[in-house]
Amino acid sequence: MTDSTAAAAAPLYPEHFLRTSAEYILSQQYADGLIPWFRGHHADPWDHVEAAMGLSIAGEWEAAERAYRWLADNQLADGSWWAAYRDGAEQDRERRETNFVAYVATGVWHHYLISSNRDFLASLWPTVEAAIEFVVRLQTEEGEIHWAVDVDGAPMKDALVTGCSSVFKSLECALQVAETLGRPRPAWRQARQRLGEALRSKPYRFDRTWESKARYSMDWFYPVLTGVFSVEEARLRLNARWNEFVVPELGCRCVSDEPWVTVAESCELTMALLAAGDRERAASLYRGLHRWADNDGGYWTGYVYPDRAIWPEEKTTWTVGAMLLAADALAGLTPASGLFTRPGERSEPAQNAERVDHLHELELAGGQG
Repeated sequence: MTDSTAAAAAPLYPEHFLRTSAEYILSQQYADGLIPWFRGHHADPWDHVEAAMGLSIAGEWEAAERAYRWLADNQLADGSWWAAYRDGAEQDRERRETNFVAYVATGVWHHYLISSNRDFLASLWPTVEAAIEFVVRLQTEEGEIHWAVDVDGAPMKDALVTGCSSVFKSLECALQVAETLGRPRPAWRQARQRLGEALRSKPYRFDRTWESKARYSMDWFYPVLTGVFSVEEARLRLNARWNEFVVPELGCRCVSDEPWVTVAESCELTMALLAAGDRERAASLYRGLHRWADNDGGYWTGYVYPDRAIWPEEKTTWTVGAMLLAADALAGLTPASGLFTRPGERSEPAQNAERVDHLHELELAGGQG
């Protein structure tokens, strides 16, 4: 058996991966539901949701729901959240970022698909509605969405490709929530269509007041991950800059001109490859990421390969969340597995999902596939 054949036959994830990953996130979550990057560090609304989605995949539904209720309990009057929180209080009150605010819709819909808990969905509807209304108010006539508001609520007038791509996915999920609950929001659909047009055909509307972010890998793959482009366009986009961002046998660079690969970006690229129909490269990339696991179930954030050094020496909850999302996308562990990989396809929630059966099934066979 050749090395490549052996690698292809290896499990997608090691034995007990889901259990230990969930336990790591749980060990960092506070009693009120907030999930910081790690204990002692701050939390932000986007990464908080990413970690909560990992808990949903691993069957820790009560803990995931506590995370979403934290957002509901701490939402500001205008529907937003501050950029960062620490020790139960706001840490960064300088801005409120639109992609951070919108992401609650993605997380809430993701959890509903897995748990089929309609009461949960209905209880979070006011939170989702207020968040999306905040974001849509910041859309310009050209279709892009301002990246943030300042401390006084005034728009910070520029847009990010990655941030707007994330909002594009969140609008899709918000529409699914609204339709499921019988609360159609045609204005949100129009906003999403205009945002997609801006992302596809108006590059001049992004990075207008700062240096271009095109050197960041997320600007490259995130529009693919969130369904901005067709499958064929997605393949062309990923192939065009593959050698700039992907280091063979290691993973995806965070930035094209820095010798640093990061686990979360590699997981997100894994899912973008699946969205583009490239399962072979997706599985190969993902299988190599487990080398960055620690004994407690956490995953190191990144690796500086010239120095053969883990950097920073941090195990973030959102990195573990990304590992769980990519595992689900590859192995089809939950009814939410296609959320990021089958853009535009309506997913359906689990029917009569049983927590014990769910956890048992997730651990079978160590993720072969």
